[in-house]
Amino acid sequence: VVLTQAPKYRATATIALNTPSQPAIGAAAAATNNQDATPDSATVETEVEVLQSRALAQRVVKDLKLDEDPEFNGGLRKAGPLAALQNITSMFASQDAVSKPPPKAFDANAAADALVGGLKVGRVGLTYLINVSYQSKDPAKAAKITNAFTRAYLFAQLDSKSNATSYANDWLSDRLKQVRAQVEAADTELQSYKIANNLMSSQGATLTEQEISTLDQQLAMTRAQQAEATARLATAKRQLASGSTGEDVGEALSSPVVQQLRQQRAITSKTVADLQGRYGDKHPEMLKAKRELADIDSQIQSEIQRIISNLDAQAQVARERTASIESSVSKSRGKLAGNNRAMVRLNELQRNADAARTLYETLLNRYKETSVEKGVQRTNARIVSDAAVPKAAVDRKSVSLLLGAMIALAFGGGGVIFAEALDNAISDGDSIEDELGASYLGAIPLLSSVLDASEQAPGGPEAYVIDRPLSSFTEAVRNLNASVLFSRIGYPSEVIAITSSLPGEGKTTTAVCLARTLALSGKKVVLVDCDLRQRAVMRILAEEPKVGLVELLNGDAPLDSVLVDDTVSSAKIIPLSNNSFTPKDLFGSPAMKSFIQDLRDRFDVVVLDTAPVLLVTETRTVVNLADVCVLLVRWRKTTKRAVGTSLKLINSSGATLAGVALTQVDLSKTLNLSESDPSSYYNAYKKYYQS
Repeated sequence: VVLTQAPKYRATATIALNTPSQPAIGAAAAATNNQDATPDSATVETEVEVLQSRALAQRVVKDLKLDEDPEFNGGLRKAGPLAALQNITSMFASQDAVSKPPPKAFDANAAADALVGGLKVGRVGLTYLINVSYQSKDPAKAAKITNAFTRAYLFAQLDSKSNATSYANDWLSDRLKQVRAQVEAADTELQSYKIANNLMSSQGATLTEQEISTLDQQLAMTRAQQAEATARLATAKRQLASGSTGEDVGEALSSPVVQQLRQQRAITSKTVADLQGRYGDKHPEMLKAKRELADIDSQIQSEIQRIISNLDAQAQVARERTASIESSVSKSRGKLAGNNRAMVRLNELQRNADAARTLYETLLNRYKETSVEKGVQRTNARIVSDAAVPKAAVDRKSVSLLLGAMIALAFGGGGVIFAEALDNAISDGDSIEDELGASYLGAIPLLSSVLDASEQAPGGPEAYVIDRPLSSFTEAVRNLNASVLFSRIGYPSEVIAITSSLPGEGKTTTAVCLARTLALSGKKVVLVDCDLRQRAVMRILAEEPKVGLVELLNGDAPLDSVLVDDTVSSAKIIPLSNNSFTPKDLFGSPAMKSFIQDLRDRFDVVVLDTAPVLLVTETRTVVNLADVCVLLVRWRKTTKRAVGTSLKLINSSGATLAGVALTQVDLSKTLNLSESDPSSYYNAYKKYYQS
C-alpha cells in the first residue's frame, strides 16, 4: 500500500501569536482583554486546535468555493465503472431516454472534514510560532488552501472580537440602567431605616453607644471608690474585733482630733505617774489626774466610733451611687440591645447599598473601556510567512515502512513481555534458590530435545540411559545423582525419596533413570514403588507381580519374594501388586521402618518413588523415612505457588530436603537456566557427546 501511493505536496505557512512587547491599543484595553495577555502553552495549544476546527474549515470551503472542486464535492466526480454499467443497463431496459441522475447535494460538513484531513498544524518548539501546512496532490492547491486557512483564522479573530465587543456594550448599557435604579433604591431605603429606628450616628458611633461609653467610665470609678470605702471599713472593724482600742485604725491615726486628745492623754499620763510616785494612789490630786485620764480615753473612743460610723456612711453612699449608675447602664444597654437588633437590618441594607454602588462603578468603568475598544480591535496573531508552491513531493514511504516495522516490533516485544508477565512457572535455578529458598540440584532435559534428527529412542528415557550411557541425557542424570548423594556433607544419603508437586512431572521416569545409572556405576541399588494409586514402575517390568510392597508390609511375603530383577541393569525393584491399595497407614507402621532398615543393610542406595506430595498425604510419611528428599519440578509447567506449598509440606513433615531439580527441560529452545547449571551450556558441548 505504501509503495503504490501517489506523490503528494505539502505547503507550509507560519503564524506568530502576539506578545505584550508589540503595540497595544491602550492600557485599559490591554488590562481588560485577556486575549492580549502573554500566551502560555495552554493558549498556544488552544489556538492550534482552533486552526484545525471544522468551523474554520467551513469558512475556507466558502472562501475558495470548494463546492465546485470535485475533490471536495462528491457530486462532481466522474462516475466509476459500476455506475457506468448501471446506466448502460438502464438504457437497454427502457425505450425512453434515460434522464441524467441529479448530482448529489453538496455536504459542507463532509467537505470540511476532508479539508481538515489534509491539514497539519503544530507549534514550533516552545516558541509562539505555529506552522500551518496542507498536503495535496496538486502543489498549487496545497499553497492556496494553506494561505486561505491563515487568513481565515485572522479574520475569524477580528469577527469574534468585534461581535464580542458589540454584545458587551449592549449588555453593559442595559445593565447600567438596572443597577443605577438599584443603587438609588438601596440608598433611599437605608436612610429611611436610620431615621425610623433612631440610628443616627456621630463620630462613627450611635448616640446610645456614646452614652453607654460615658456611663461605663463612671461605673468603673464608682466601683473603685466603693471597693476602697468597703475595704477601709472592713479593716477598721477587723482591728476592733481583734481587741484593739481603735487607736491604730488608719483614719484615727490621721484624725487631728484624735491626735490632740492623744497629746493631752500623754501629758495627763505623765502627771499621774509623778503624783503616784510622790503621793500614792489615795491622794486627791492623784484621783483627780486619773479622772482626767479616763475622760480623755472616753473622748478618744467616742471619736473613734464617729470615725467608724463615718466610714460606714461613706461605704453606703458608694454602694448607692454604684447601684444608681448600674441601673442607668442597664437601661442604656437595653436600649442598645434594641438598637443592635435594628442594626442587623441596617448592616444588611448598608451592604446591599455598597454592593450595588460597587457593581455600578465597575460596570460604568467597563462600559467606558469597551466603548473605546469598539472599532479598533486587532488580531492576536500575524502571518510571518505565506505558503509557497512546493516544488518537491513529500517522500514518506521510507518513514511509513520504518514506522510499520517499528510497530510490528513493538507489538511483538509487547506480546513477549505480556507472556513473560503471565508466566508463573519455574524455568531456572535462580528462581528456585532466590524466590523459594531451596537448593537447586540440576536439570533433566527432555529426551527429544537432545536427540539428533536420525536418532531414535524407542524405549524412552529409562532405556536410553542404558543404551547410551555416554550421552548428554545420561550425563544429566548422573549429575543429579552426584548432587543428591553429596547434598549432606558428612552424612551418607542411602535412602532417597523422589517426589513432585503434581502428576506428570517425570517423577517415576527420573527415579528409574537414577536407579539404573547408580547400578551402572557399580552400586547395589533397589527401587521401591511407593505410589499405591498409580503403580508407575510397572511399565519397566516384564510381567505383573503377584506380591509386592503391600504384602511385604502386611507380613504376607518375605523380602526376597518381592524383589524383582531389573532386566537391563543390576538394580533390584520392589513393585506393587495389582491389589495393592489399602486404607491402612502402612508407611507409618513399624513394619515400614523395619523394612527401610533391612534395605539399608542389604543395598548401597535405596530409591523411593512416591506419590505427588500435594495430592497424597502419605507421601509426607514416606519422605520422612528417607535420608534426603528430592522434589522434581516440570520445566515451565509447574507454578511457583505449587512448588512453594510442596516445600512447606515437606519441611513440616520433618524430612531433609536435598533440593529441587527441573525435569523435561527442552534444550532445543532458548534456555532460561542459571549459568551454574551445566545444561545451559548444551549448545557448546553438544558435539562433544555426539562424537
